Amino acid sequence: MAPGSALIPRLMDLSPGTEALRYCFALPAQPESVAGARRLTRARLDRWRLDEDAHDAAVLIVSELVTNAVVHTASARVVCELRRLETRLRIAVQDQGHQPGGPRLGAGADDEHGRGLLLVDAMCSAWGSRDAGNGSGRIVWAELPHSSEHSC
Repeated sequence: MAPGSALIPRLMDLSPGTEALRYCFALPAQPESVAGARRLTRARLDRWRLDEDAHDAAVLIVSELVTNAVVHTASARVVCELRRLETRLRIAVQDQGHQPGGPRLGAGADDEHGRGLLLVDAMCSAWGSRDAGNGSGRIVWAELPHSSEHSC
């Protein structure tokens, strides 16, 4: 998707002099696509040389967000965007159709749904969701700090 697309979260700070690397991929909204999303994320983060903690957390977050988009929406595909800024990584997953009210954290250990978002909440410095606009679905995003071995 082009810069300025619906996947770029509203609070993205791209002030002059800020380096940003961006990677975007789309997959069918099918359960087997979750493994593909993890594989594509790992490969890109390896290339960007993120520290191990941020790398592992990001792969888990992508897995949870893509799983939620597959399980809880009537989408034909999901789109994932990774954006690496100087000290943080932003992950955004867009579906094509969502349930009213958006994603919610599970209220308790016995809830069937929402526990994945508890993990996302615990691992991120921030996360949220918003309508993509024009009835085109929802974007769920998460942000986490990182350091890299070398700049790319």
